[in-house]
Amino acid sequence: MCPVIDRRLAGKNKSIGNRERFIRRHHEQLREAVKKAVGERGIENIGEKGEDVHIPRKDISEPVFGHGQGGIRDMVHPGNKEYVQGDRIERPKGGGGKGSGAGKAGDTGEGEDDFVFHLTKEEFMQIFFDDLALPNLARTTLTDTPEYKMQRAGYTNDGTPSNLHLVRSSRNKIARRRALSVKARKELEEILARLIDLNAFADANELERDTVKAEIKELEARREVLTRRIARISGFDPMDMRYRARIKVPVPIAKAVVFCLMDVSGSMNEERKDLAKRFYILLYLFLTRHYAKIDLVFIRHHTQAEEVNEHDFFHKKETGGTVVSSALVLMDQIIKARYPTNEWNIYGAQASDGDNWNDDSGKCVGLLVNNILPLCRYYAYVQVVEAEQNLWDEYAKLARKAEFKKFFAMRKVAKPADIYPVFRELFKKEQTTS
Repeated sequence: MCPVIDRRLAGKNKSIGNRERFIRRHHEQLREAVKKAVGERGIENIGEKGEDVHIPRKDISEPVFGHGQGGIRDMVHPGNKEYVQGDRIERPKGGGGKGSGAGKAGDTGEGEDDFVFHLTKEEFMQIFFDDLALPNLARTTLTDTPEYKMQRAGYTNDGTPSNLHLVRSSRNKIARRRALSVKARKELEEILARLIDLNAFADANELERDTVKAEIKELEARREVLTRRIARISGFDPMDMRYRARIKVPVPIAKAVVFCLMDVSGSMNEERKDLAKRFYILLYLFLTRHYAKIDLVFIRHHTQAEEVNEHDFFHKKETGGTVVSSALVLMDQIIKARYPTNEWNIYGAQASDGDNWNDDSGKCVGLLVNNILPLCRYYAYVQVVEAEQNLWDEYAKLARKAEFKKFFAMRKVAKPADIYPVFRELFKKEQTTS
């Protein structure tokens, strides 16, 4: 039986099946390109477009069979004037075809450019999620478009009968009938007034009654013509109809702010910062499903904390010790100054290698309990190394308390696939509250 391939979903001159096979075959190179793009793009525009991937042509060439040296072969060489059947032909001298590099540059021939493969926005996000080991349900949830609701938006001239507005349509009908018959009605009023006068005059003057009756007859005929003309004006006309108009509006209407806190002391290398960035990206993608407006606040700290832009947050290097509480103090100040809790939904995301000044970790817990967590919808801490240090130990005590489990989560992240468990709890909470 002949196999049938359904290509109705594929675009013009494109094959979804071929693209999927190509992505599977060159997955490593595509993943490296996505990883590089993630490092260059900002968190807010990570999923706005696809990516062009350059693949060397030698990596996509298909294997071919070639003849090795030796053996007996019968061949026909056109234009041969030196050899006859049975002659032995000496091999060419000079290294078996390998170039020595001593020749002169030529002015003919063309080089081969790399093969450029364009990843669509959806394919880019799929490869990005592969690295994070997200389940299919979570991928669909994060990349799905926001939900919409229908909202009244005035009236329109066409629509379905169920949306017909009877009062508005009747008002238009009456206005149209009056506008078309205004001249006839005015003349009809004048004729009626004249008829009243003529009838009164005829009763009072018998001598001129015949003349008056003739004029009355003409006026009666004219009145009948005008009455029929007014009656011929249609009742409801298509131009009178008015329908209720509805438009789609996004469901999310609230605002959220995400505070990204990160240790930038000498122990935080580029690999650990890359893990932190992926964590922030996933949190941002999750929140875009719920909020129409999202602000990002980047706070970097070593012994002192400062608010910076995204580029300095991930790329500017610092040396020295670590005082984590300085970042929490600055976060508390920024919330009170710019983000009132009655207008903003506040989220905190902290990434660190866990190293902190010994006497400062207890102070961090106190700031979270008394200042930060009462204002936050959720606060997540990610440690980008396996070793447990003093900050992890203090935060673990906080996470074990029942009253803070709803607002606080902490995980260790040694590779990108370890990031998802933090969000698994978020998805569970979303299912229970929705």
